[in-house]
Amino acid sequence: MASRVVRGTAIAAGVAAVVGGGVGFALGQPVQEEDVVPARKLAADLCVRLGDVSALLPKASSGRLAQSGTGAVTCSAVVGRQQATTFSAASVKVTITSYGGKLAGAGEAPYTPAVMAKKAFDRSPFDAVPDRPYPTKSDQKAVGLAGESFTTRVLVQRADVVVLVEYTATPVLAETARQAATVLADRAIWETK
Repeated sequence: MASRVVRGTAIAAGVAAVVGGGVGFALGQPVQEEDVVPARKLAADLCVRLGDVSALLPKASSGRLAQSGTGAVTCSAVVGRQQATTFSAASVKVTITSYGGKLAGAGEAPYTPAVMAKKAFDRSPFDAVPDRPYPTKSDQKAVGLAGESFTTRVLVQRADVVVLVEYTATPVLAETARQAATVLADRAIWETK
């Protein structure tokens, strides 16, 4: 009786070793923490590099973007009606996010920073913009009654960086707002190279 238990245990251990070795071989080496790539650090003067945005704002504004954040840098400028010399208002917000790599599931290679940025870009519900050098999506909605106020959002992805420009202005033409937001997004992509 004891020899049967010992033999059964030995057979079970042998089967477990073969199965475990086969599964380990099929899944590959486990992912190590050093396989994960941290997000690239963005420049401390990134918003200054974007330059003067006074063309997007009412005349009473300085055209300088204020910078905040480190992992995701936000550049913003807001001019309300009370600050402007005319009946106009505008806000510009540029969010620049640099993605790092991430661990994947067992047996899978870690996701690269570019793959993580692409995943974030793909999750956006905006409409794709064709014929652009980098993947681009945009969204626009009227915020006023007269068709002169719009909120325009443009999303651009290049390598490990995703840029979101949110531009709201009144009065502004829809196509002018879209072009201005796209140019600013392209400038932000250029400055992160």
